[in-house]
Amino acid sequence: MVENNGYLPPDFTVENYKKKVQSYGIAGGAIVSGSFQKFDQEYLLDALKSFGKNYFGVANIPIVMKKSELERLNQSNIRAVRFNLKRGGSESLENLVELSNNLYDKYGWNTELYVDSKNLKELKTTLEKIPKFSIDHLGLSKAGLSELYYWAEKGVKIKATGFGRLDFNPTEVMKRIHSINPNSLMFGTDLPSTRAKRPFTFDHLKLIKDSFSESEQKKILYENAIKWYATI
Repeated sequence: MVENNGYLPPDFTVENYKKKVQSYGIAGGAIVSGSFQKFDQEYLLDALKSFGKNYFGVANIPIVMKKSELERLNQSNIRAVRFNLKRGGSESLENLVELSNNLYDKYGWNTELYVDSKNLKELKTTLEKIPKFSIDHLGLSKAGLSELYYWAEKGVKIKATGFGRLDFNPTEVMKRIHSINPNSLMFGTDLPSTRAKRPFTFDHLKLIKDSFSESEQKKILYENAIKWYATI
């Protein structure tokens, strides 16, 4: 593993994850390669093999990766490339458009952005050149919510994850996003919640169950994500 800004997380294995969520009825999901793995995807591939066909991968990929390796990732349920624009540990912003478009054209992959929403305005012209992308953790910052709502209206997926990372109450923001685009929000546990001020608990899931109707919950908890990951 590789330090990110001088930090290495504690171990968190597939078995750790299964134990954490065993009472939640989770039947599938997306496993995201962390910055601590840099461009080594063997961790992710091993996890996907252990979890089975209902789980999909989001990989950190360098722009110079060989076609044969990309083919292997695609055959292993990798469905997206990730750019960590907040802390680094992924391919650079300069290569975001080229790599995103290449992977979309060849494999239909999405692009996923770990980005602070207060920076979305300055990234607008760049993001307009990407065919399909999502934004992690409700954009993280209250200061950028207007830009987040703009992208929700444009059809961008927004992950209802990492509530313990936010500087705002997620409930009203999720309601606003859902009213703008009911196909936008995708819930996730964010486990192991690395560096989050408040790690994931059942209360995060309960927040959605208490704030949305049954049909709305279905969209947020799994239907939107199935269309995003499983229909390529």
